[in-house]
Amino acid sequence: APLIATDSPEYSKTGVSEATSILGIVATGDASIDAAMKNGGITKIHHVDFHSTSVLGIYAKFKVIVYGD
Repeated sequence: APLIATDSPEYSKTGVSEATSILGIVATGDASIDAAMKNGGITKIHHVDFHSTSVLGIYAKFKVIVYGD
């Protein structure tokens, strides 16, 4: 299910941003909506989704996907 949605009827671009963490101590990346918009060249958001993965609390990955124009 989308994290955020707007009334824009269609979208033509997708932007992705990711961050990873090891043991919750070392983190890299930028999983912000702004970073995903910049990576996809998006100025108007249609909706935002996310995916997260965690392996026994040792390794974690968070991905934000922005759909828009």
